Amino acid sequence: MRLLSSALVTLLTLTTFSFASSSSVLVVLDPSLDRENYSIFFGGLEKRGYNLTFRAPKDTSPAITDYDVPNYDHVILFAPDTKSYAKDITPQSLVGLLSENTNLLIALSPKQTPLTSLAAEFSLVLPPPETPLISHHPARSEPQTTIPVTVSSSSPILTPGIPPVWFTGAPHALGSTPMLIPILRAPAESFAADSTSDADSDTLVSASEKGGEGLWAGSQLGLVTGFQTNVNSRVVFAGGVKMFSDEYATKELPSGGSPGNALFVTDVAAWVFQEKLKLRIDAVDHHRVGESEAPKMYTTNDEIVYTAHISAYDSETSTWKPYSGIDDLQLEFTMLDPHIRTSLPPVPGSPGTYQVQFRAPDRHGVFKFVLNWKRKGYSYLESSTTVPVVPPRHDQYPRFLSAAWPYYAGAISTSAGFFLFAALWLAGDVKGERKKGSKVE
Repeated sequence: MRLLSSALVTLLTLTTFSFASSSSVLVVLDPSLDRENYSIFFGGLEKRGYNLTFRAPKDTSPAITDYDVPNYDHVILFAPDTKSYAKDITPQSLVGLLSENTNLLIALSPKQTPLTSLAAEFSLVLPPPETPLISHHPARSEPQTTIPVTVSSSSPILTPGIPPVWFTGAPHALGSTPMLIPILRAPAESFAADSTSDADSDTLVSASEKGGEGLWAGSQLGLVTGFQTNVNSRVVFAGGVKMFSDEYATKELPSGGSPGNALFVTDVAAWVFQEKLKLRIDAVDHHRVGESEAPKMYTTNDEIVYTAHISAYDSETSTWKPYSGIDDLQLEFTMLDPHIRTSLPPVPGSPGTYQVQFRAPDRHGVFKFVLNWKRKGYSYLESSTTVPVVPPRHDQYPRFLSAAWPYYAGAISTSAGFFLFAALWLAGDVKGERKKGSKVE
């Protein structure tokens, strides 16, 4: 019996580990694209433990969802030129996948497709159809639509020092939503046009001088952009699918070096598949100074200690590790409006622990401990704990107030003076006797 129990425990452990260490990915690949031309990208995903399943855009199986439940953890849409999809692939269904914590990697193109309307749902504005990105710099033998793009080192998503990457496709303008995360921007000298010739250069210069809405040029355009939802699911829109290909991963740069496409797309996939910059709040606790348990209620002017424990996901070990890298975390003690807003610094020598001590406001009511940390690229950290704050009980007030000592002294001196006067009045001697009048007969 003991041997059978041990075997069952071992089986359950192995099953749990297999589910935790693997992640399912559905790749919707256009039939015009050869899977072998993307072997470096797909092979890298498989080496990192992903189980890839391929299907064509118009195939009905394998289904993305069954009874509104996603069958895959991540979906890759490499069908930029497809204009019709199966019934389970619509802009509405893809948005629904994000609400179920399924992540999306989507490649766009200069053509008008259903994915164009999907991008608009995420505050991305695409140029008119058949308007690719063009750049005449630097000088090169490749077409003007095949552009080496410098990678910014300021993005926390990307590995610092990535060489320029090859890009072919359509740019997009970024809306005002703060959930957008620029990953790769267009070169400053590039522009979007429907022709590779310079016949419309005068129009472009005129639009640049006027700053009109028809201007699609410069580094304000995005080429690869991420979006993180309120539930921390992620989606990435890439302006072209060729940047993921083996051709662009091995294509020599005009300067003679190797391109950074392979490392760039690896970093992008790692972020959108929740391998990088994934944080969570493990636990929060609060108590009075000198105590260790959270009380049912606090009293005004109590000294309170609030502690949060935060960890980050380590993709190499598939475990969560304490994380102390946040230096701008804030705590709010709110009742409708924040009554107290203070920094929540990490505790030295205690990884992943953030702690602050503060005094409860001199106001009673229902308060909340609120953590709301949102930074581009990182998982959002949100926590809310409700606690009541009450005035002191009748036996909790001090017997004597130091500020009232003048009044105490006045009352005592008045009482003492009264008793002294009464004592002197009652105990004093009567000087002289009253003279008796004579009686007249």
